[in-house]
Amino acid sequence: MDFGFDQRTGELHEAVNDFLTEHVYPAEPVFAAQVERAENPWTRPPLMDELKAEARRRGLWNLFLPGTHGAGLTNLQYAPLAELLGRSPHIAPEALNCAAPDTGNMELLGEFGSPEQQARWLSPLLEGTIRSAFCMTEPDVASSDATNIATTIRRDGDSYVIDGRKWWSSGAMDPRCEIFIVMGKTDPSAERHKQQSMILVPRDTPGVTVHRGMTVFGFTDGSHGGHAEISFEGVRVPAENLIAAEGDGFGIAQARLGPGRIHHCMRLIGMAERALELLCGRVAAREAFGKPLAEQGVVRDWIAESRVRIEQARLLVLKTAWLMDTVGNKGAHTEIQAIKIATPAMAEWVIDKAIQAHGAAGVSQDTPLAALWTSARTLRLADGPDEVHRASLARRELRKWSLA
Repeated sequence: MDFGFDQRTGELHEAVNDFLTEHVYPAEPVFAAQVERAENPWTRPPLMDELKAEARRRGLWNLFLPGTHGAGLTNLQYAPLAELLGRSPHIAPEALNCAAPDTGNMELLGEFGSPEQQARWLSPLLEGTIRSAFCMTEPDVASSDATNIATTIRRDGDSYVIDGRKWWSSGAMDPRCEIFIVMGKTDPSAERHKQQSMILVPRDTPGVTVHRGMTVFGFTDGSHGGHAEISFEGVRVPAENLIAAEGDGFGIAQARLGPGRIHHCMRLIGMAERALELLCGRVAAREAFGKPLAEQGVVRDWIAESRVRIEQARLLVLKTAWLMDTVGNKGAHTEIQAIKIATPAMAEWVIDKAIQAHGAAGVSQDTPLAALWTSARTLRLADGPDEVHRASLARRELRKWSLA
């Protein structure tokens, strides 16, 4: 395994870093002010369109997407770029059209969508002219087990009729969101993992009601387009809106979530690095009880431990990216679960220590730390809670002993 940058990765890394330094970091206070003044808290600030235009001008667009639809980078090439984007997670990913849930939805449509579905929905997503939502989680069932999904997708002639209720539908609160990817059951009598299907539902379809936005620790989480609670009551769409075939929904969901998990973990490394920088800058400049905070033993322990944890997590993420490139997502299943467990916990710990070093400022709007901590803590639930990944990982280990 060689984790050194090839020429293209090195050039893109420098270009993304320059974009952050010259445009994204200076935009953060302007972004916050525009969000505060907006009538709709989920409306993206006008500043985002300027940043997107500049990113496209620099050729920094759709870097996450392999193959002909995107930049053609491998997971290992994209990893250090995604880490940089994580340093300003509420602005940078979207500015480069690399923000969830659109990333996962574009990957899904690129792999499983029909030519007609790709022309109608994937193309504008690739252009960044619309946004999308992913509707899987439901309020009335334990959605960490996706086979519990209760929303129904019923064939009726040349249409499908959808009935159900979703929440934490990422992307749905953005006014530019035009398409929902909805997971539901087409055949409750089929084998457990073949009951589900996925279908495209335009936002303006009769019977679709967006009831409310879900806040995350009080934040709107607008960088992900906001999360919504939505009901589908007798929603009728053409049969050609079904993605792939009936019964393919669970497999599609797993294919979508694998790359999404590693992208989150890549960005979390960047969040932790920025938090550590803020921690060091703070303790080097502040005095308490007659000496700089940086000379306090407990603070130095935080700094050393943060560096160790970041490096450990980065190496595991890079190994996972390398495996996904060389043996595929299934071959990297163990490592994908391992990074999903380890990386959010690492980032949460590092950011927490940076908050502690900043005192009251750390939990205020005057630093990015509160928002970074919220993102890290949320990712211990999103794309599967820690406990589900731990249980699955343990089962895989126990198979070697015929105990799973």
